[in-house]
Amino acid sequence: WEVVMPCLRLQKRLAAEVLKCGKKRIYMDPNESGEIALANSRKNIRKLFKDGLIMKRMVTVHSRSRHLRMLAQKRKGRHTGRGKRKGTKNARMPVKLLWMRRLRILRRLLKRYREAGKVDKHLYHHFYNAAKGNQFKNKFVLVEAIHKMKNEQKREKELKEQQEARRAKNAAAKERKLKKKELLIEASKQAILFLPQLLTSHFTTIYKQVGRLEITTQ
Repeated sequence: WEVVMPCLRLQKRLAAEVLKCGKKRIYMDPNESGEIALANSRKNIRKLFKDGLIMKRMVTVHSRSRHLRMLAQKRKGRHTGRGKRKGTKNARMPVKLLWMRRLRILRRLLKRYREAGKVDKHLYHHFYNAAKGNQFKNKFVLVEAIHKMKNEQKREKELKEQQEARRAKNAAAKERKLKKKELLIEASKQAILFLPQLLTSHFTTIYKQVGRLEITTQ
C-alpha cells in the first residue's frame, strides 16, 4: 500500500508569516510531517520552529564577483568597443553633464581663491563671467589666466607709480626753475633801481683820480 504525505500548505503559509519570509525559504522536516500536519495555529508553528522541525533557509546568494570583475576591466578600457555600446554618445555621457561638472570645478576654485584673498571681487566677477562664457578648458588654464592678469595688474601699477614719481620730479624741477627765474628777475629789478647811484659813484671816483693825475703832472 502507498504512503500518502499530508498536505502542509497551511503550515507553510503560517510559518512564512511567523518567520517573516517567503514560502520558498521554509524548510519542513519530511520525517516529522505527521507532527507538523497537526500544527494548525501560529503558536504551534513557533513551538515547532523552536524544536527545529521547521527552519528558515538562508537567502540565495547572487554573487557579484563576475560583475565586479567586468567593471574593473571596463575601467581599464576593455569591453567598450563599438559592439558593446548601446545608445548614442550624448546618451551615454551627456554634454550637459560634462559642462556642469567643469563649471562647478571652476566656480569652486574661484570661490576658494576669493575666500583666501588671492583674488578681489573685481577679478572674481571677471573670471566668473569668463568661465560661464567657456573660455577655460580646465582649472589649470584658469589658474594660469589668473596669475597672468595679476602680473599684468602689478606691472601696470608699478608703471603708474613710476609715472607719478616722474611727474612729481618734473613738477618739482619746474617749480625750482620758476623760483630761480623769479629770483633773477627780482635781482635784475634791484640792479636797475641801484644803477644810477652806482654810475654816479663810479664817475666821481674817476674824476677824483683824473684830478690827482693833473696835480701830479703840474
